[in-house]
Amino acid sequence: MSRDKTAALAGIRVIDLTRVRAGPSCCRILADHGADVIKVEAPAGVDPNESISGPRDGYDMQNLHRSKRSLTLNLKEPAAREVMRKLVATADVVVENYRPDVKYRLGVDYESLAAINPRVILASISGFGQDGPYAKRPGFDQIAQGLGGLMAVTGLPGQGPVRAGTAVADLSAGLYAATGILMALVERQTSGKGQWLHTSLLEAQIAMMDFQAARYLMDGEVPQQAGNDHPVSTPTGVMPTKNGHLNLGVSGDGQWRALCEEMGRPELGTDERFATGAARTANRALVREVLEPLFMEDTTESWLDRLEAASVPAGPIYAMDKVFADPQVRHVGMAETITHPRRGDIDLVAMPVHLTRTPAHISSPAPDAGEHTDAILAELGFSAEEIARLHETKAV
Repeated sequence: MSRDKTAALAGIRVIDLTRVRAGPSCCRILADHGADVIKVEAPAGVDPNESISGPRDGYDMQNLHRSKRSLTLNLKEPAAREVMRKLVATADVVVENYRPDVKYRLGVDYESLAAINPRVILASISGFGQDGPYAKRPGFDQIAQGLGGLMAVTGLPGQGPVRAGTAVADLSAGLYAATGILMALVERQTSGKGQWLHTSLLEAQIAMMDFQAARYLMDGEVPQQAGNDHPVSTPTGVMPTKNGHLNLGVSGDGQWRALCEEMGRPELGTDERFATGAARTANRALVREVLEPLFMEDTTESWLDRLEAASVPAGPIYAMDKVFADPQVRHVGMAETITHPRRGDIDLVAMPVHLTRTPAHISSPAPDAGEHTDAILAELGFSAEEIARLHETKAV
């Protein structure tokens, strides 16, 4: 595979020891921005959970592991651990998401890595933190959603806890880890030294609760389920229309008055029951009782046009096929096409941040397991005879 030498992270080598979602999504960010991400995985038959991310050519593996190279290593073998040491000596970053104690058994803890390469940065992603009473528990996204408060505020009032429809804890942990890696790389320019950074699904999930968490910490207010309504602002949320639904996002008093004008009820804009945000929140049920019949008088499409003209925030509610058919989504390029050797042209989810000089780019589909093993070993200085021996002994 050819790498873009002008990409933002060109020249940065990352060893990806991760699997499932949080760690791979972190490394995906680095890979799409040009880092040489080497996905280290066990040879076939060594890892009993090797199929945990689904089929190799399936959507999840392709979306998570694109733009990477693959090296197979059986880290239980001394010869494979020697390969790892040589790889670490060339690396800028190592990313792992083992349970906290496992890294020490495998020799990929920070002290061991820094002894080989003092400039290396280790990023660790765990379920609940590197120590403490839950440190050795296996971490899963939905467990973190529950423990971190998200499930308690998601769903309709009184229906019981509901998980979010995407892996919020996993993906945000990956984002925070990638952010930490970039900060550590910048700091290394001054100190010349690497460092260990770590985050967890639990910490990331709590951070993603943001204002909901701050409501409790500052004011002692425990957020409850608010369904499709915004918990502290109204009218926001889902409104029924003549032929479906739309999302309404009115927050300021000026937006409220503009909405009332467009709906033909200007007097509601100054009605003391609704004139301020505090009054509307106190009369949330009455606001909805007044608005719902009015929205039912016209179609979603018509309302969206009318509200846009009135500068009232509103939008459609799409299933995924509609998302990628939307003209703005097409314009910003959130689907990127790559050619796969067996599946042909496939579309993957593009990077959502745009660098004007050094943009992200999906450089290749997810590699086959061990696809780049021999090439990487040769880069590390192994001879053809040594590479053959490593294969014979099942070290790679």
